[in-house]
Amino acid sequence: MSTQVFVNLPTTDLERSKAFYTALGCQINPLFTDENAACVVWSEDIFFMVLTREYLATFTDKPIIDPRQSLQTSVSFSRDSREAVDEILARGLAAGGTEPRPPQDLGFMYSRDLDDPDGNALGFLFMPPQAAQEGPDAFLADQNPQGDPA
Repeated sequence: MSTQVFVNLPTTDLERSKAFYTALGCQINPLFTDENAACVVWSEDIFFMVLTREYLATFTDKPIIDPRQSLQTSVSFSRDSREAVDEILARGLAAGGTEPRPPQDLGFMYSRDLDDPDGNALGFLFMPPQAAQEGPDAFLADQNPQGDPA
């Protein structure tokens, strides 16, 4: 049996959150969706449980932060290309998300951040397979063997 990952995220507007995540290409599992929560299906093993703040508070004695003011977690997803990163950001921005900082191009990895309408932080990145196998330093050295400035 594979491990499934469930990420719980607070929302102040469940319908808005469902619309945002479906605009990114996710599905909503109706078996685990009601007026308190929506099960957002990223893949067969990755799910977001988008929960009203009041409902999420029933699972903990800790305060529920406002993700627009504080960062609790940032969840990142790999994409198959730089263009796929840009494409999902465009869909997210059109659906009410915000991009809190400029794209990051580190040579071995290209990434962009997207906050959902509640401020929950998502990241999308592309890393060439060679960079993932060799690590950043070796990949960058292969790209610039003479050490020439980029």
